[in-house]
Amino acid sequence: MRVHLVNPSDMSFGVGVITPRWLYVLAGCTPSEFGDPNIVDETLEQIDISQVQAGDVVGIGIHTGNAMRGLAVGLMARERGAWVVYGGIHATLFPDEPRDLGGAHVIVKGDGDEVWGQVIRDCVAGNPKEEYDGGRVEATSFRKARWDLMPPKGYMWASVQTVRGCPKHCSFCSVWRTDGQKPRQRGNFPVIEEIVELRRLGYRFIALADDNFYPVTVTDIALAEKQGNEARVAELTRLRQERFDLMEQLSELPGDMVFFTQITMEAAEDTEFLDAMRHARIKGALVGVEAVTEAGLKAVFKDFNLAGDNLVKRLKTFREHGVHVLGSFIFGLPTDREDTFQATFELASKADLTFAQFVMMTPFPGTVDFQRWEKAFNGNVPEVQGVPITRYWRIPHEVRPKMFTPHPTMSTDEIRERTQKVWDQFYSWGEIWKRSNCVKSLKARVAFVLISKLYRQMYANTGISTDSARREKANRMARLIARYTRGLFRAKEMPSLELPPLALEAHARQSGSLGAMGLVSLGDTQAG
Repeated sequence: MRVHLVNPSDMSFGVGVITPRWLYVLAGCTPSEFGDPNIVDETLEQIDISQVQAGDVVGIGIHTGNAMRGLAVGLMARERGAWVVYGGIHATLFPDEPRDLGGAHVIVKGDGDEVWGQVIRDCVAGNPKEEYDGGRVEATSFRKARWDLMPPKGYMWASVQTVRGCPKHCSFCSVWRTDGQKPRQRGNFPVIEEIVELRRLGYRFIALADDNFYPVTVTDIALAEKQGNEARVAELTRLRQERFDLMEQLSELPGDMVFFTQITMEAAEDTEFLDAMRHARIKGALVGVEAVTEAGLKAVFKDFNLAGDNLVKRLKTFREHGVHVLGSFIFGLPTDREDTFQATFELASKADLTFAQFVMMTPFPGTVDFQRWEKAFNGNVPEVQGVPITRYWRIPHEVRPKMFTPHPTMSTDEIRERTQKVWDQFYSWGEIWKRSNCVKSLKARVAFVLISKLYRQMYANTGISTDSARREKANRMARLIARYTRGLFRAKEMPSLELPPLALEAHARQSGSLGAMGLVSLGDTQAG
């Protein structure tokens, strides 16, 4: 019997930009008596189903974008006599789909850190439950990834998670509903341990794959102080200080390391935090800008962001403090007009954004937008080839609508064409070369140009609003670029790299205080 972990994808690029962390975390959760799992990331290459044998356990993680491919893989695995287990946000939200369409024996909802081992044991014993609820595990129970199982030339960037959950409630995002609005902040020591392991393997670019790396704002603390909530002030102050401690420990790692993360716009109010990010070499962050007008921001429950010239000023604050921004924008909001597209491109250029992505408004399951959209049909849901439009991911790609909510002033084709034009403008050769002055050496500028073009191919031309011919062409182009780009991001292995002194000192202090209380950390037990 063997365990297989599959990240499904109908687009394979040969090389991945960032490691799909969940694959390697679940590998770390696999009990040792079952051996090392076979890890299949289909963004690299498609699964060789002949490797799956009767009695094996096949774990498949699905989100809305890869759900149909995941269901197809599950059917193939079941036909070969394997136990088929589904997890991930899509399986959590729509457990009947894997059962009815994907050959599922088991559905795992929520986090898999603690429950995955029991699922395997029950399958091997021949009596698994139909459903397991992993819940939201505490940060002390987050498991380490098995990075030793990565293909040696698979990825450009590695990923490490420091916090799950986000206190915001944006209408287009499901994170706050699935991972919770109470951030679960991981201890610093296991984070540093993972990063050191990755640098030993030759990874110097690391994504801090967090829902929100800035979980406590200065406004949060000020509000708690105003309310006279001393316990809340103490908790928030502690969590904030832990972020600063982590960044100080990151600064002691080898000087060639570069980090990237995801944060909210409010971080620009906290220049002390941005300076600490620069000191830690967290050189970039994905920031959800979403819309450039006040009306657009209200439409997505994100009116804590700024608009217009104030938005430009705030975005520039990141750059002024050494943090490059990947700005994310949504097109197709009911407040958008024809001039919104050009205005967005001009703002992205004026605000000195290093990267940007422009997506068409799509109601994703688990979000407020999806819920409102589904209710608006009042039970009279239109169908395409027998599939309700509210299950659009099950509609064949060639006939799937490109947008799902009618716009008051523009057609779907107009929005799609104008969105594509903004991608074309922002990622033209001239614009990319102009932005590449953010790095100094010629090698770094070449790397910047290649990764910019690769990012565009992977995300502008393979999305839900793209036709099949463009997707296939983008896939071929991305494969070609990725092959040459990967080497620019890897470094010489450092097998003898030690943990930084600050991390060791902090861990010793914490272990001493826990020991005095008669406690041990997860890392000191056999459970790890």
